[in-house]
Amino acid sequence: MTAAVSGGAAAPAAGRTSAWSLVLPLVLAQFIASYAGTNMNVAISTIADDIGTTVAGMQTTITLFTLTMAALMIPGSKLTDILGRKVCFLAGLTVYGVGAVIALLAQGLTAMVVGYSVLEGVGSALLIPPIYILITVKFRDTKSRAKYFGAVSGAAGLGAAAGPLIGGLLTSAVSWRAAFGLQVLVVAVVAVLALRITDERPASPRPRFDVVGAVLSAAGLFFVVLGILRSSTYGWFVSRKDFTVGGTVVIPKGGVSPIWLYIGVGAILLAAFVLYVRRRERRGREPLVPLRLFRNRTSNLGLVTQNVQWLTMQGSFFVISVFLQQVRHYDAIRTGLMLTPATIGILLASAAAGRLAQRRSQRFLIRIGFTVTTVGMILLPVFVRDDSGVLSFIPGLLLMGLGIGVMLTSSVNVVQSAFPEPDQGEISGLSRSVSNLGSSMGTAFAGSILVAAAVPGGRPFLLSLVALAVIAALGLVAALLLPRQPAPAGGGTSDQTTPRSARSSTAPT
Repeated sequence: MTAAVSGGAAAPAAGRTSAWSLVLPLVLAQFIASYAGTNMNVAISTIADDIGTTVAGMQTTITLFTLTMAALMIPGSKLTDILGRKVCFLAGLTVYGVGAVIALLAQGLTAMVVGYSVLEGVGSALLIPPIYILITVKFRDTKSRAKYFGAVSGAAGLGAAAGPLIGGLLTSAVSWRAAFGLQVLVVAVVAVLALRITDERPASPRPRFDVVGAVLSAAGLFFVVLGILRSSTYGWFVSRKDFTVGGTVVIPKGGVSPIWLYIGVGAILLAAFVLYVRRRERRGREPLVPLRLFRNRTSNLGLVTQNVQWLTMQGSFFVISVFLQQVRHYDAIRTGLMLTPATIGILLASAAAGRLAQRRSQRFLIRIGFTVTTVGMILLPVFVRDDSGVLSFIPGLLLMGLGIGVMLTSSVNVVQSAFPEPDQGEISGLSRSVSNLGSSMGTAFAGSILVAAAVPGGRPFLLSLVALAVIAALGLVAALLLPRQPAPAGGGTSDQTTPRSARSSTAPT
């Protein structure tokens, strides 16, 4: 492995080329996975009419994709220790590509659920954790790691933000099937590029896969995320409609929201998972996720900031998109174009991640990111009115994009760097699950406020943005609590995100 791929500060051109030969397929894979989560939103009605189903059926399909990916992210990351990072990444690409082909050719809802919801969800859970593990173990110093995490985080933000625009363009110009065709094409390109990735073989003897732990964790996350997603239908506290099971009304309209049934079941399953892991550790057997991962203060606070970042980003984009379509009556293409300033901000901040990490600590960048994002969210309702011009959106959206781009990269760096290489499989899956949970919570939280405040004088969009800004401020509080760490030897000028114990157990590449 060249010095550049190992994270050397002064790398020759050949080393930089070698580094990007590793990072480019990872960036493209993250982009297409994030794109898949948002591009269908603008074509729900068109797809439903074409394959003979309902809008509710398509919304369920999108929900199942989110649930599958979130529930399986931790088990998927554990497989990297068993199968190897490259093998797991290629396997995820294969499963994802097969799912995209099935969705592309789907003639009914069943095929769409199998292709998009199940196979693309499973494929995402397999291929995403290796992206972050490979960057963490291949690039050792803060500057290099931040640079390439910036590229991946920028791809994630770009995919999520540009998904509706690309999906709308393809649906309008060609067909909704072209959106899945694009996924197939990108996956094929990534698979070819990924063949050049070099990675060590898994440790021998390989760890066993904890089936019981995987089932408990996946089922627990499934019900928690499902409850959050259903909040837009039933509300958070008082049920907006009857909750029925098999035609029988279990909770009438006006009763306690049934989402707490889902969340309660999920909490019980996750509690059972923790007890099971504790018992397994006491017997000297390797669990799916070791409980010591939750005893690292830096990582825990970093995970909180990750969750809040994705919640804020997805929730804000959802609110703005609904405002543009319902109040301004924009179509999918114009809505996507209006979000361009935020996309540009994310790309600019992500591109500068390496230089920023060299000059400032990751903790400082997370704090600045939350501050800038919150200011941007405040500027939107200050400048934007029902009849205001396009330019009124630019200051707020641009600042939001810049802030999100800065802190997405830094938070990932903080969490991944808090543990040595042997723990990267577990922490990567946990990190991605927390981020996916934030994305689900953002859309559901914003959607539930929009519905609850949709009364004369209720000003639902203003209330939603204010609520999201408050949550962003809570994320800033978590960032302020991040501890200061010693300066790194290989890069960065302030605190280092890797604890001394972690650094001493991590051998150089």
